[in-house]
Amino acid sequence: MELLSSIAEWRNYASEVRASGRRVGLVPTMGALHEGHASLFQKAKSNGDVVLATIFLNPIQFSVKSDYEAYPRVPEADRAVALANGVDCLVEPTLDEMWPDYPEATPTKVTIKGVSDTLEGEGRPGHFNGVASVVAKLLTVTGPCRAYFGEKDFQQIAVIRQMVRDLAFDVEIVTCAIKRDAEGLALSSRNARLSPEDHVRAKCISQAIAAAQAEVECASELRHRMRTILRSGGAEIVYAEVVDNITLRPADDSQAGEYRAIITATIDGVRLLDNGPVTIKAKN
Repeated sequence: MELLSSIAEWRNYASEVRASGRRVGLVPTMGALHEGHASLFQKAKSNGDVVLATIFLNPIQFSVKSDYEAYPRVPEADRAVALANGVDCLVEPTLDEMWPDYPEATPTKVTIKGVSDTLEGEGRPGHFNGVASVVAKLLTVTGPCRAYFGEKDFQQIAVIRQMVRDLAFDVEIVTCAIKRDAEGLALSSRNARLSPEDHVRAKCISQAIAAAQAEVECASELRHRMRTILRSGGAEIVYAEVVDNITLRPADDSQAGEYRAIITATIDGVRLLDNGPVTIKAKN
């Protein structure tokens, strides 16, 4: 596994891969790698890509500075996970190269209206500007590639798809299913902040998603079902919504079809996300 840090080396590596007739599989991460990240590496490898993973803890997507400072940094463990799961090149770009003006505001930013304004975007102002800006830079430096993202961050994928479409990036977005632990909790670096008791309580989030996946006749019934389970499990609900898969607009009770149940809730202050596909059947 090659280990790079500079943008010039990274760009040259990706260019050489393409010149050899192979395809780059980009897996962007912020580190604190777990089995969810490993599944992305494995998917890219199984697709025949040369796997280029990035680890960059992006400060401009954190609404609260303390969250950025508290994010786990475990470079040696991350390199071991990457090596064990087929990563060919691991890029750890420096903050100076990615955002030369930091901590001052970066003059250039990418804003995606619509899909970034609701759900996580509503409660975390500026978050998706930071996400879109850093992903745009990752894609620009890497060049034509496949880019792999986990479905746990469903809204993030919607934002990135919109950006790739609108700005005509030569990139294929590949999404991978949520990886869960033995008790059903979606894997996340934040799970390490849960006490054993809170980890048990957090099961109510995946249980609420599972309960929403039974067919019903209206979205409001799904919302009620999820919120009831979350409250009974002791979670503080940030939102529990049923939305369109592309626009993320709330599903209307008069419409049948395929939608997404999407939840953010906190367990003892730890913010956890989950989602899953749901079907609303036509009323008889």
